[in-house]
Amino acid sequence: MEVQTLQDVIRHSAQAYAEQAAYRYKVKKEVVDKTYQELGQDSMAVSRMVENLGMKGKHIAILGTTTYPWIVSFFGVTNSGSVAVPIDAQLPAEAICELLERADVEMLFFDEIRADVAVMAAEKCPRVRYIVSFQAEASGKDENGREGILSWEELRKQNEGDYETEIDPDQLCTILFTSGTTGKSKGVMLSHRNLTDNAVCLDMKIPAGTVTMTLLPINHVYCLTMDIIKGIFIGVTSCINDSIMHVQKNLKLFKPDMVLLVPLVIESIYAKLKAAGGMMPKKLVAKAAFGGNLKTICSGGAYLDPDYVDRFAEYGITILQGYGMTECSPVISTNLAWENKKGSVGKLMPNCEAKVVDEELWIRGSSVMMGYYKMPEETAEALEDGWLKTGDLGYVDEDNFVYITGRRKNLIILANGENVSPEEIENQLSRAELVKEVLVREKDQVIEAEIFPDYDYAKKKRIRETRTALQEIIDDYNKNTPVYKRIHSLIVRDTEFDKTTAKKIKRF
Repeated sequence: MEVQTLQDVIRHSAQAYAEQAAYRYKVKKEVVDKTYQELGQDSMAVSRMVENLGMKGKHIAILGTTTYPWIVSFFGVTNSGSVAVPIDAQLPAEAICELLERADVEMLFFDEIRADVAVMAAEKCPRVRYIVSFQAEASGKDENGREGILSWEELRKQNEGDYETEIDPDQLCTILFTSGTTGKSKGVMLSHRNLTDNAVCLDMKIPAGTVTMTLLPINHVYCLTMDIIKGIFIGVTSCINDSIMHVQKNLKLFKPDMVLLVPLVIESIYAKLKAAGGMMPKKLVAKAAFGGNLKTICSGGAYLDPDYVDRFAEYGITILQGYGMTECSPVISTNLAWENKKGSVGKLMPNCEAKVVDEELWIRGSSVMMGYYKMPEETAEALEDGWLKTGDLGYVDEDNFVYITGRRKNLIILANGENVSPEEIENQLSRAELVKEVLVREKDQVIEAEIFPDYDYAKKKRIRETRTALQEIIDDYNKNTPVYKRIHSLIVRDTEFDKTTAKKIKRF
């Protein structure tokens, strides 16, 4: 069957994998499996729920951490022809309510961990007509006795049955708010075709039944497209990590073959592997840490130092580095186990083409967004004749492998006219084990580096003068670099940098 919409994805998986476990998660101390057939039935029940409440075609927000009801609700909403608006569960209540208003949301699914948002939305978001709790046992009152809250489970049971509606692959499917490192978040509009093509166009040769574990925030498109949509399409068994505090325990419980991670997490995992090593063989250290089966880590969301590919290979783990952005649903390129180049962020996806304009990478293809919701000026700035201006500086080689050298908006332009990419310097400094986090910027027409050191490493190595040790690292860097790229000023931080919920350092 031709797969062009998320409805097609769910239909295909229910037929192809039927009784196989689609999702595996803990309920108290029990491990529960949900089959692909159940996933299909439950998502249809949510579609019927949406239609019976008169919400078909409306904008419906989903708020919470990764859970089976969250996933079912996303597909139930989108496959009813409505628009899903995933919301970052880590944002303050006021900020969430502002996003609900900006996205014209009329119905809200929420997890009780953000019950404060349900209260505020009822008071401050007049457009929101229905508020549905994932945990409430009965409608009318939630588990805390609040009136007017509907029960997701009760509504799901009441609306069991088949559901089908005609969906145009090019109609709006979801609005995803970016967690940009600078400026106001934008609502990226993605169609069914955008998401579906991104998930299905590349065969990564991952066999059905492969066990994965979701560790990334589900409101981010990297998790949504690759962990969830692609995972369902190819028939993996996806294990849900219930808490950031339980990652180690859950890795040992679920024993995944594969995980998706962002570079910051990969770097911290490597530091722990190294610290735990001692005299044990590296592959045994990795087996003990990851449950014994982990063979592949897919990296995305930010730049990863290519040296980590070699470092993890010593532990028997393959890292596949990719590149993308929310505006491209998100994957633009990826390395594969059998087709990769060190230092690149992978080969262009089959549904993408690229060109370089004034050193900036432009992308065109079926995964490029429809635009930013209610932001016509920003949309016009980002899109030109179907080409998406990524804002990333880089190039594509003769084999269609992509290389990124920096961000256009972060580029430092010095008084002598020289252009400096701060990311290039940050990546070099980050190779030093004492450097945990670093931000490079221009100050008074010269380069300044602000560093948060790895104080645990300093203690372990008995480094008493942290500033002196960091200055030595900078002096070594300066020796081998052109004068205009040299670092003239150092700030040493006592605390980590502020970050977005996607774990990227906020630059301004």
